Amino acid sequence: MAIEAHHFLVKTTAQTDIVDITPQVTQEISRSSIQNGAVSLFIPGSTAALTTIEYESGAISDLREAIERMAPEGLYYEHNERWRDGNGYSHVRSALLGPSLHIPIIDGQMTLGTWQQIVLLDFDNRPRERRIIAQLIGE
Repeated sequence: MAIEAHHFLVKTTAQTDIVDITPQVTQEISRSSIQNGAVSLFIPGSTAALTTIEYESGAISDLREAIERMAPEGLYYEHNERWRDGNGYSHVRSALLGPSLHIPIIDGQMTLGTWQQIVLLDFDNRPRERRIIAQLIGE
């Protein structure tokens, strides 16, 4: 059993930026010695999340709109009173979706579905450089 830790950086814009990070994760797996096991992905921070979706414009638009309905930017958030940074909505959105994913690896490949990609969702109200940690476990 081996454990390897990798990371990569992704630059984001602002306002529910949704970025396909599947190619970067695939590259980290190909750089590793793991052929069978799993990759755990984690994004440090409280205003971003990771999930999977079919990364095409209609599904991305639908996801962005659903997130806006769940935690609208224009609502009152107590967080904004304390910090005056205007990103209370981004913390709630991140908490709803979560900062991590766990994906099995079989024969050196992630077991994603045909139309399934891994996406980083950055909800903050300013551009960021996000670090994604990929911990690979297996043999």
